[in-house]
Amino acid sequence: MRFVLAVLLASVCFGTTGTAQALGPDASAASVGAARILIGGGALGLIALAMHVAGRRRGATGTSAASTPGAGPRHPLPSWLIVVIGAAGVLGYQPAFFAGTAANGVAVGTVVALGSAPVITGGLDWLLRRRYPGHRWLVATAIATAGVAILAAATDPGHAAADPLGLAASLGAGASYAVYTLAAKALLDRGWTPTSSVGALFGGAAIVSLPLLAATDAAWLATGPGLAMALWLGLVTTTVAYLLFGAGLRGLAPATVSTLTLAEPLTAGILGVAVLGETLTGGAVAGLAVLATGIVVLATGSARPAPRPVPA
Repeated sequence: MRFVLAVLLASVCFGTTGTAQALGPDASAASVGAARILIGGGALGLIALAMHVAGRRRGATGTSAASTPGAGPRHPLPSWLIVVIGAAGVLGYQPAFFAGTAANGVAVGTVVALGSAPVITGGLDWLLRRRYPGHRWLVATAIATAGVAILAAATDPGHAAADPLGLAASLGAGASYAVYTLAAKALLDRGWTPTSSVGALFGGAAIVSLPLLAATDAAWLATGPGLAMALWLGLVTTTVAYLLFGAGLRGLAPATVSTLTLAEPLTAGILGVAVLGETLTGGAVAGLAVLATGIVVLATGSARPAPRPVPA
């Protein structure tokens, strides 16, 4: 159960992103996203490096401490390539998500991106690792995705366009999430610790984020509210969140983790009312209730061990 709680706590951290941005200064999504990955990913990378050095001094390897050797099939790709692929997924998620919502509105963009992420993750996990996510996951994901759809439609009822490029961008966001989740799991299967796996992915993404941030208007970072927003988004919604995410991913199937993180919009909806003073419509409340039901259905059945690989 501790793995489920870790992922749910990570989702709570993720869910504070919108509130933090609403309370902060105006800034472009590209600039905020780059700053978030630079600060949060950089911190993750430094933590992983510090733990690696400490492990070496104790005579350890730096990656195998607290690992679970043999927990899953080894991927044929070299570790460095898995890190590169995972870091690309980290970098690709945010611009793809915002491009989708800009083209088709918050409702369609959110439903396609968040709803497709668990499905793509489960499908790729089944294909690459020969793990069927299970019937409970399938039912819970369907319920939770329906909740996201109801919530998004109630929040943005007037935008019904469906631009193909926007849909592709939203699907790209879901695929990006699946890529870095499966990359982190592949590293865990090789004996990496949760900290070293997410630290490598996000640390690599942070390096690339520096020139991306420099290419945007980052004047907002020079203000007190802007710096506070950047630190919260970086250290809380990225560093702390993905340390918890990695800890949960260590003991759960990637598809299960992906669906449990749909607690993010549930958290965002609650904070919108409690902190920002927003008023939810009856449809939005119904969407939150359905979403919560799907998460509870999955969480109550995820304390048991992950399914065994299907023999080749």
